Formats: sequence, structure tokens, C-alpha cells
Amino acid sequence: MDAQSRGRADEIDPADQWVLNPRTGNYELRLEDSAAQAPSQRSVPRAAPRRAPAPPRSPAAPSPAVPGPRRGDGPPPGGGRRGGRSRKVGGGGRKRALAITGGTLAVLLIGGSVAGYLYYDHLNGNIRVTDVGDAGTSGGFKKDQPINILVIGTDKRSGTGNEGYGDAGSVGHADTTILFHVSKDRSNATALSIPRDLITTLPVCPTKQPDGSTKDIPGERGARFNTSLGQAGRDPGCTMRTVKELTGIQVDHFMMADFNAVKNLSTAVGGVPVCVAKDVNDKDSKLKLTAGEHRLQGEQALAFVRTRHAFGNESDLDRIKTQQQFLGSMMREMKSKETLTSPKKFFSLAEAATKSLSVDSGIGSIGKLTDLAGELKNIDLKNITFTTLPVLDNPAEKIKSTVVVNQAQAEPLLQMIRGDVSLTEVEKKEQAAKDAAASDAKAKLDALLQGTRAAAKDVRVDVYNGGGPAGSASGTLNWLQNTKGVPKSSNLGNAPAKVDATQLEYAPNQADQARALADMMGLPATALKMGTADAAPRTPMKLTLGADFKGAGVSLTAPQKAPEGVQRVEADKAVCAK
Repeated sequence: MDAQSRGRADEIDPADQWVLNPRTGNYELRLEDSAAQAPSQRSVPRAAPRRAPAPPRSPAAPSPAVPGPRRGDGPPPGGGRRGGRSRKVGGGGRKRALAITGGTLAVLLIGGSVAGYLYYDHLNGNIRVTDVGDAGTSGGFKKDQPINILVIGTDKRSGTGNEGYGDAGSVGHADTTILFHVSKDRSNATALSIPRDLITTLPVCPTKQPDGSTKDIPGERGARFNTSLGQAGRDPGCTMRTVKELTGIQVDHFMMADFNAVKNLSTAVGGVPVCVAKDVNDKDSKLKLTAGEHRLQGEQALAFVRTRHAFGNESDLDRIKTQQQFLGSMMREMKSKETLTSPKKFFSLAEAATKSLSVDSGIGSIGKLTDLAGELKNIDLKNITFTTLPVLDNPAEKIKSTVVVNQAQAEPLLQMIRGDVSLTEVEKKEQAAKDAAASDAKAKLDALLQGTRAAAKDVRVDVYNGGGPAGSASGTLNWLQNTKGVPKSSNLGNAPAKVDATQLEYAPNQADQARALADMMGLPATALKMGTADAAPRTPMKLTLGADFKGAGVSLTAPQKAPEGVQRVEADKAVCAK
């Protein structure tokens, strides 16, 4: 860095002074401009400890956390800021432009190497936190459970530098949405894109108001998915609820980012490599590229992920593929040796990413994000699969502008995600220890399905609806009695409490009945809950239909392979856009 870019020749950028010590594997801050500074030399582990406090500031040097102020830079960012901004909670305060595609980059915080440097306290001030009530899960995440994070980008165009992008008056909708599912053993992840023009049902949505009260926004049938955010005052919690209604998957947390995330993150990492199969000149997005490989950053990177007319059939579905390719390339770049060994890049990435973020209160701090990143940092990119919810053109339209779910392909795919089944072959050598423990647990569960089956006429069961679609209990009762020959079944209406997963409770002496019913309904072993004491004669079992229940006769046992024709690409593979 030259003297002009520093502001003065004697100013030193702290990021330039963090040096990797090959003997210890740690970064060390070396302040060599005076003997008085020597005692302040210290090191920080490459993989930062969770919730570690920021290193103490040396009196003789600026903070090592972020490059110091330079001429023309404005106020310094983060915690030690002059007249710095206060932390925003809820919908008030700072007005951020939330990107049409910038949300896809927020996932880099949970999949990229920058996570190790997100413990600096001052970065907390960059994050915007929204209370979504019970739309997500409380208490962060559990180490022995899958993690589902909804990554959202909106089409809101406000903000410095973004005035020319489309409708400046847009309230901001869920224009780019990815459900990021991380397996409970942290060996793999699936990134499911949801098309913005999908026709679906928006559920009733309780939203927090600026005065602290809660307002119920009415549900809506036959609505575009992207109106689950922004329209009628809906917040990200409404999009989370819509995704759960649509997929049967409980969303734990959300992340949103702005237009500038694409520009700033791509620049901070030194550009994102992309490949195009033909010359591109899209006047709408202003993307102009020759056929071949390019390294994009800033405005060019934003144009690449925004273009709708450059590739494929110029639809939103093809733009989703382009965004997935860009995100995969960004992940590869962040995992590269050049990024891993550059503290300067780490600091720049951390600053750019946190400034772009809006998250729920469950992960609304650097400490929580660092904990989350620590859970996910070891997932191999080849085991992160991008896919898109399968859809069909809306048959109700003559001029095709919206889509509907292709149930034949979507349901098996969603069953795999709900069942925590990877879309890629996770190498066994990487999972030896975990597989051994999982194998023992699976063997115990599978044993519940081993043994004799009772005749259908001898199966006694009470059916409750504990989270399935309206009418699920009565529909299941009708199906059992008239299709499966189970006359000793009863509909007991709604369960006392809702459950995410369908479960069958039974006594040891009812095991043959439980196995028979599991076969009929396609229940996995995990759905069987056997008690400790035998039941009295003629006592029925208890079947509670959960949020994963999609209808009588629809198996709840997850397939082990994705259906033919489902679009997918692994994050470690470079693909040419065409």
C-alpha cells in the first residue's frame, strides 16, 4: 500500500501487520515502527475461539481489528467508532437496501473461512437484528440437530449507489430465497432455491410492531411467494412461516443482505471467477462479457447475478442457476489458500459481510454467528449441493408468468431434506467415527420395524392432527378404513400440542400393530415411540400427524436418491453459464 492510499507515509494499516507464523499456525500482530511497541506483539489463532473478546488495543497502535481511518474514509467502522451508529433492532432505524441477490451471499458467513474472524466485538454494531417471534427456533441451534437457515435477498432498490436498479419505490419482496439445510452430523448441506414467482399459500403472520405490540397479518391463498416479504407489512418471519408451510421444514434462522453485499464481498475477496459460454451484452443489467473466463467484482459482479437476459431462456429459473454458480465460485474463492493466508482479506470480508447482514435475534451477535460458523466450517464444498424446488408452468395461465410446485419431483426431494439425507455421496472415510455412532443408533431404531405384523383388521389407533394440513385426521381415518381395511381407527381431532414430525406412540405388546401401521403409512423408524409398559386389551395406539404430514398415502420415509430430472450442482464444481 503506497503513502497516498494511506493518507500519510507514516500511517500503518494494521491488517498489513498480521503475519502468519508457520511454527505456530497463528496470526501475529507485529508492530515494528518503534521499540516501545514491541511488547504489544501478540497472536490470534487461525481458527478463532468462540465468543473470544477482541484483542486489547495497544496504546501505541490502532486497533488490529479493522484497518484504521484513511484520508477521505469517513468515520471508522464498528465498536470503537466516533459518533458510531447504535445497534438496530426490529424494523426501525437504519434504512438498508436489501438485495435482489445479495441475500445469497449471506450464506458465505456460515460456509466460508471468514467465520474465524467474526469475533471482534465492534462488528456487532454492523448487524441489524429483527425479532421474528416464534417463526424460528429459540436458543440458537442444537449440536445434535440439523440447522435450517433461510437466506433472503429482496428487490428493494433504496441506498447510495443503487438508485438505478429498477423500481425505486419497491417495498422489498423475497426476490431471491435459499433454504440452507445443514445435516445434523455437519457432513453435508443442501441449498434449496425457491422461485420468487411460485404460487403458494401465505399463512397468517404475527409481526412485531415498532411500539412492541404484535399484529396478525392475514394469510392469503394463490399468492406469489415473493410477496411473503414486504407486502402488507410482512417481515422475514412471514417468509420463514411461508417456507415451513410450503416445505414442511422448520426454519431455524434467517439472514438477509443488501445490494452492496455482492459488490463489497466480491471486491474484498479479490474478485469471483466466472465462466460464460458465449459473448454477453445485457443492456438491462449492464453485463458485458466476452466468451470465456472472467474474474468479477463490484458492479460487474452485481450485474452478473442480476442478469435475466444473458443465459438460458431468460427466465427467473435460469437466473437462479446463474446465482448458484456465482455463489459456489465465491465459496471456493473464500476457501482458497490465497484467502486463508491473508488476514487483510479476512478483515475486509468480515467488515463487508456484517455490514450487509440482517438476521433474527437467535443469531443476532458476532458470538452467535461465530458459534454457528464453527459448526459448519468443516463441511467439504463437494458435499454442499445447490438445487431448486421443482416447478411447472402455472396451468391456469395462458401467458405463462408464474409457476406451481411439481409435486411428483418436489415431494421426494423435500422428504430427503426433512429426513436429513444428503444429495451427494458423502465419502465414508470422512465420516468413519460419526458413522459408527450413527450406525448403532440406526440399528436400534431399525429394530423397532423388525418382527411380525398384525392384520389390518386388528390394528387399533386414534388419529390426531398435530400440525398437518386442515382435515388431515379425518382424511387419514377415511383412508385407513376404506382403503387399508383398518376399521378400528378413530379421528380424535386436533392434538393437545403441535409437533414437527409425525409420531406413533404404542405399548410393547402393540409392536406388531405399530409395524403394520408403519408399513401402511410409510412411517420411518424415527416416528415410532414405544412405551415401557404393556397396554390393556383394546387400548388404541396414538398417531399424531405432524407438520411433515402431506396427506394419507404419502410416505414419510425419505428416499435415498433424488428424483430424475431435479436440477442440482455441487459447490466445488465450476460451471459455465450459457
